[in-house]
Amino acid sequence: MKPALIAILYSDARREYFPTEEMYIAEIEVKTRAEIIAKYLNKLNIETVILPGNDRAMKHLQKIKPDMVLNLVDSVRGEEYLCCAIPGVLEVANFPYTGTGILGLSLSTNKFLTKKLLEQNNIPVPPYQLFSSPQEALKKSLRFPLIAKLNSVHGSVAIHKESVLENELQLRKRLRYLIKTYDDDVLVEQFIQGREVSVILLEGLNKKIYVGEKIFEGSWEREKYKLATFEAEWGGGDSFHYTKYSPDSALVRYIHKAYNVLKVEDYAKFEVIITKNHKYYFIDSNPNAELGPKELDCDIGLILDLYGINFNEILRRLIKNCMKFSNNRQGLSTSLLQN
Repeated sequence: MKPALIAILYSDARREYFPTEEMYIAEIEVKTRAEIIAKYLNKLNIETVILPGNDRAMKHLQKIKPDMVLNLVDSVRGEEYLCCAIPGVLEVANFPYTGTGILGLSLSTNKFLTKKLLEQNNIPVPPYQLFSSPQEALKKSLRFPLIAKLNSVHGSVAIHKESVLENELQLRKRLRYLIKTYDDDVLVEQFIQGREVSVILLEGLNKKIYVGEKIFEGSWEREKYKLATFEAEWGGGDSFHYTKYSPDSALVRYIHKAYNVLKVEDYAKFEVIITKNHKYYFIDSNPNAELGPKELDCDIGLILDLYGINFNEILRRLIKNCMKFSNNRQGLSTSLLQN
């Protein structure tokens, strides 16, 4: 029997595509993750080929005809909104693939629209406002402190200590910098103090939720405003670790509803703040969240490890979920049964 073959697509990140070094850093790491994931798949007796997710990817895929595609592409030519083109061409060519489809990825690259959809479906989010210009008036309903985020960029890019704003002067300065540097709208929202949890929803034969609470450590624990900055996520030092968190039924319902409303598939990560009076606020949504084992400090690997689930099992579940909607994948079935 022909060995099973999975193609892994990763972001074709080149420095000239990105306006800042930190945006490049947040994307270039995907190739390393793809190489590590390939080694895990090889141990499951699955052959792999690693390809950049660019305009030449489809020609390579049509030539090698993989059983399925593991989609790790977060940007195309440096633009996150173009990542939704990848599932589009995979569907046209009839290649089964992991991760969220066209609509879900399109929604994820507009944080304002994501907030609006969650809000209209009675999923709690902080008060927010979208700025296209530094001169736009601030809504009277918004109260300092606020936090400013790029509307279409993830990966904690441009999230720093100075992203938390305590007055109008800081707000205008931050808006001018972000809009000029990244040529992107800016989402400003109420900064909510509380415990931050990362919620992973992983599909397999069914949907399961795993929650880890961020515990800040060292100098990060003493900060006035605790948040996962770019330095905390990509700095290489110890900034926080996860502990197992048991969600109540209300949070579980919110997560399942958000997953469906935002058209997410296979797996996702949601960031939620829990206040002292136990109110929930959804502050971020990440379909196709950074997939990787715990040794790469990927949240999905770290959090599921708290529950005794290793990365091999994560891959098995994703493959099985992909196989549910695919025919003639006997090679993959055999490989998984043998391990």
